[in-house]
Amino acid sequence: MFRNRRAAAIATSAAMVFAGLSMTTLETGAASADTTCALSSHATKNDISTLGITMTYDKGANLDSIGVGTTVTYKIVIGTTGIGNPYVNTITDYPPAGFGAPTSATITAYHAALGQRTESVTPEPNAGGWKVTNTGWFVNSGNPVTYTITYPVPTNLSPGQQVTSGGIGVAGTVGVSNELPNLTSCFTARANTVGESALGSLNNNGLGSADGQLSSTGSLSTILSDAIRKYIGS
Repeated sequence: MFRNRRAAAIATSAAMVFAGLSMTTLETGAASADTTCALSSHATKNDISTLGITMTYDKGANLDSIGVGTTVTYKIVIGTTGIGNPYVNTITDYPPAGFGAPTSATITAYHAALGQRTESVTPEPNAGGWKVTNTGWFVNSGNPVTYTITYPVPTNLSPGQQVTSGGIGVAGTVGVSNELPNLTSCFTARANTVGESALGSLNNNGLGSADGQLSSTGSLSTILSDAIRKYIGS
């Protein structure tokens, strides 16, 4: 009987842990729902330099709610509509103030006879941002160029704090070149869940949802279940 009471106490503790996880998720959702924090932004350019076509520029973060100490990935997409084939030779991303160097970056662009291909690139510092360069990435209405860049999220952010990035800069043929300081992306910082703190970032390892919840393969639930079984059997 004494053993059963102890097992019940452990089960109650486990339930409290999961209740705490649910509460954290609900608070995160409320914070990220603020309409002043836009996850993505869009801009166009259509003037004499674009020769009758419209250039499009988009920037967005991978999640609207991100744990401090994990990572955020921004995706910048440069495209065009109509007839035209501009070339992009430089893209600069401006991260939020206080962010450190990126940990990884890729470019997805069209290659003759190969189609769209994604390649790893090494960004270089550029006036507070991080740029990648090339002799010229081809762009047309069906083949945009995409710059994806990942940064560590500083641990000194406060849960609920809205974090807005800087814009972008693009250089290339005359029509595609543009400076867009207001092409920003915003996410809401949150505290790490128990699973992230114990097992690393769920977002980076594909173990969680956009809200940082544990997946059905749930490492934390497995650990607790194993602990309870072992304790009962001891």
